[in-house]
Amino acid sequence: MITQQRIIEILKEAGVLLEGHFKLTSGRHSNQYLQCAKIFRNTKYSEGLCAALAEQYQDSNVQVVIGPAMGAVQMAYEVSRPLHCENFFTERDENGKMTLRRGFVVNPGEKVLVVEDVVTTGGSVREVIDLVNAAGGDVVGVGSIVDRTGGKIDFGVPFKAVISVDVQSWEPQDCPLCKEGAPAPVKPGSRKI
Repeated sequence: MITQQRIIEILKEAGVLLEGHFKLTSGRHSNQYLQCAKIFRNTKYSEGLCAALAEQYQDSNVQVVIGPAMGAVQMAYEVSRPLHCENFFTERDENGKMTLRRGFVVNPGEKVLVVEDVVTTGGSVREVIDLVNAAGGDVVGVGSIVDRTGGKIDFGVPFKAVISVDVQSWEPQDCPLCKEGAPAPVKPGSRKI
């Protein structure tokens, strides 16, 4: 079992946990940012964290691990390895709807673990859950490396994270960093807002 202290060390070493003045995808401002994609640039970071997550679902008889593209493509693979099951990913179609492509199919009754590198609002996870349910699959749980809600989110199935943090954020007009005259916030994420 990996300790919380070691998890924090890994996040810092991998350059995941950033401090400064950031504009989040939601438009809110924060003094911290978690760039979880960096976990997957080196297996020395991803293997242990994903194994720790998989361990929490060891007794769930998971048959397939599914993650939304892009953030959870590699993660689905890494989590599926210790669970000895299949993995694949969902992606958005030309209309922005979450879908299964590339011949990936969820079979009726198939036990599915949905994964996401970081959960903030849970929007993408909910879309994947809906997709699995519509196909007749059985979502046995949701897993993430980082839960940014501090344990406040509910997907209607067990949700487990390697680490749970409550990252402070503010509406732009309430941002203490802006009020102190800090340089304009940076947007380190992958989505343009």
